[in-house]
Amino acid sequence: MITWKQLRDAKLSEYEDAADGWGKVSSRAGAAKDRVDNEMLGRLRETQTGETADAALRDLTRLSRNYQYVYAECGLIRTALNGLAAELAPSQQKLKQALEDAGELKFTVRPDGSVSYPVSPIVPLAPGTGTATPGAPVPYLPGSSEGGIDPNKGKAEDIAERIAGAVRDAAEVDGRYAGVLRRLKTTGGLEVTEEMFADAAADTKALQQAAGKYADAADIPKGGSAADNARWWNGLTQEERDEYATLHPATVGALDGIPSTVRDDANRTVLAETHARVSTELSSLGPEPPKTIPNTSGTYPAVLRNPAWDIWEKAGGTRLTAELKGMDAIQKRFDAPPSSSLPPAFLLGFDEKGTGRAVIANGNPDTADHTAVYVPGTTSKLEGISGDINRMTNLWADANAEAGGESVSTITWLGYDAPQSIVPEAMEKQWAYDGSPKLNAFMDGLETAQGGPDGSHTTVIGHSYGSTVVGDASNKGDLSADDIVVAGSPGMMTGDADDLDVGKDHVWSEAAWNDPVPAGGKLAGLGGYKWDVETYHGIPFNAGYIQNVPSDESFGAHRMDVDTSGHSDYWNRDSQSLKNQALVVTGNYSRVEGDQ
Repeated sequence: MITWKQLRDAKLSEYEDAADGWGKVSSRAGAAKDRVDNEMLGRLRETQTGETADAALRDLTRLSRNYQYVYAECGLIRTALNGLAAELAPSQQKLKQALEDAGELKFTVRPDGSVSYPVSPIVPLAPGTGTATPGAPVPYLPGSSEGGIDPNKGKAEDIAERIAGAVRDAAEVDGRYAGVLRRLKTTGGLEVTEEMFADAAADTKALQQAAGKYADAADIPKGGSAADNARWWNGLTQEERDEYATLHPATVGALDGIPSTVRDDANRTVLAETHARVSTELSSLGPEPPKTIPNTSGTYPAVLRNPAWDIWEKAGGTRLTAELKGMDAIQKRFDAPPSSSLPPAFLLGFDEKGTGRAVIANGNPDTADHTAVYVPGTTSKLEGISGDINRMTNLWADANAEAGGESVSTITWLGYDAPQSIVPEAMEKQWAYDGSPKLNAFMDGLETAQGGPDGSHTTVIGHSYGSTVVGDASNKGDLSADDIVVAGSPGMMTGDADDLDVGKDHVWSEAAWNDPVPAGGKLAGLGGYKWDVETYHGIPFNAGYIQNVPSDESFGAHRMDVDTSGHSDYWNRDSQSLKNQALVVTGNYSRVEGDQ
């Protein structure tokens, strides 16, 4: 139990100094991880092959992982020590004020917290001193006494109660933080296991519960604009930023409008800890059993459903496997270190829940001269994020080649719940209605972090149902983009490119000759009607109105040449389909091939 003397003598600055030390270790570990990822691993992969190189790569990958763990755990220690000092400070100040008041009145505070006071001479036949203890009735007016007999008694009781309250509050704070600090320890050795990362996630939750009002999650903006988020972030000291990012990484990582480097650090912590938790949960289920087993009875059918697989699946086996697949795809992109053909990657959003969310940038969009944001379509989910990431790395390579030395960032934005079936989900508009506000918020955040609408030339690319989301976002008002590109679009909730807020001169469409989705979108009603259409794909057309999708001539978009086939090949390397997108992304409009 804390005594009032311990509280009085506690040097809170020493806790803060210790916190600074742990913070420096955390920062250095983060910087070391970046150096290993961006310099050592990259050069090694580019220049070396063979068994020795493979062994070195394994060691460096392990070193990067260890630095990630040190960064996270030391950051938690820093935050815990700073939180302890900050929460003890009011109790210590309350105590010191009570002691000061006692000294001015010539009262004596005893080791047990009771207060001795001289009895007023107006009290007849009273002893020379009295003692006030915590818990005695406090007078209605501090400094008075019961019945007005001895004013010193009331003052002493008030001081004793304040001392006890300060010690009581400090003991409660100390108890909360002591438990967390005892948790913050690790095992020896060079291998950071999944269990250790999972434990780090549990440490974060424990500190969130213990920290009380220090770096409170309630202080982080919720539901505000990107400008509100940026204003809050910019108003914090660097120490406060570190504390919020350490204590609430998922919340900070999801804040549109704050720097991409901050979001990346926070989300990578969430990714590592989530991967560890999911991997540990899946391992606890044991190996996946076969889904079917032979029918040994010799009767029909030849195979039967395996009850063991049903148990495994019901326990979450399928879901956990899918989540790991998506996270492994993201990690694979991070493990491909920067080189002349690929820039650093940034994780701007991550959540494994439901079908999953992920936002991955090639290159820092905050400083890019040209930025492209790709919105995938039907059946997109975390489990299959690998293909979407590859499309944007392909686009980055082509756009970088066309940028004339200017910087490029391409972003995979799986930031909404995409329809998971063609029928009936992809025929419904609600997915676009729900997703478009999220896209607009993200685009506003990019623009804010870039410094305004002139900070970067920005293109939004919608594939399949993703173009429907883009269309609804643009129809609703101010989509923070300069150009819109759609590929295999089933419709954009309008029949005229002029309705999109970038203007029809900045709307670009690709559709392969054998892509069935544009026609399917018309059947689903995802396009829009346009009146007084005179021609339809070059043929005179006398109908009063017709439903248009972006690949229709009468829609009014620039229809770009396509040399790929089907619905999913628009991002094939060495294709005109991909090159045309790259030319739009870099503002080289005059070189785009197609119907201008």
